[in-house]
Amino acid sequence: MTWKSEMPNPRIRIDGLRKAFNGHVVLKDISLEVETGEVLALIGPSGSGKSTLLRCLNLLTVPDGGQITVGDFTLKFHGKLTALPSTRKLAQFRAQTGMVFQHFNLFTHMTALQNVMEGPVTVLKTPRPQAEAQARALLQKVGLLDRADYFPDKLSGGQKQRVAIARALAMQPSVMLFDEATSALDPELVGEVLGVIRALAKEGMTMILVTHEIAFARDVADQVIFMRDGVVAEYGPPSQVIDNPQNDATRAFVGRFQASFNQQDAAANLATQ
Repeated sequence: MTWKSEMPNPRIRIDGLRKAFNGHVVLKDISLEVETGEVLALIGPSGSGKSTLLRCLNLLTVPDGGQITVGDFTLKFHGKLTALPSTRKLAQFRAQTGMVFQHFNLFTHMTALQNVMEGPVTVLKTPRPQAEAQARALLQKVGLLDRADYFPDKLSGGQKQRVAIARALAMQPSVMLFDEATSALDPELVGEVLGVIRALAKEGMTMILVTHEIAFARDVADQVIFMRDGVVAEYGPPSQVIDNPQNDATRAFVGRFQASFNQQDAAANLATQ
């Protein structure tokens, strides 16, 4: 892997990305771009490579080949010859991306406030008073300032995920990555997390969402990718990929969600009457 600085540009570019596990190819020459302020939704069946692609973007999984540009940095991968950059440069790279996982991954021995403060204090060396002020502002942003002193075991799943979003935002990333951020939540808690993501989209945060919330992707995303068997089967705006798919596999996949689309459209029509 080679490393070079780029002009600051908080967007993502992927060229020819490849990844295999034990001989099983998971990503096959993936290429895409996400412009500044754009929201990209990755949809598709389980096992299609969506989460692996997201994990490659911050090197939780190291690709076998291809190139990734995130924010200020470009990384090129060369199979078995790939070597991770220095700890400092790796931290710089990962600071470009804030990642939110399915299962929160909060520090159980820390309060919500301490969880949000930890990254800035430890990694960015932010003075504690400044980090605390920023953390409180972010908890307010996600509607949880009144839960600042609660430990994770006293929070609902939706509240834990909102703390996780605040924690990711505390690192001041140029891009936010969401890997099925609502899949571990009870249905009644999904809306509060999607509301935070929707607000970030309105603020112009560059985001990639791996999601099975197809109606939400249709409403929020600027571009949608349908992945299948490790390849991009269809790529375009929601009006194409979700409402008028050209690929047979895409059509079959989104067809399962047509009832929810109809309900959403009916509610929107009532709201405007």
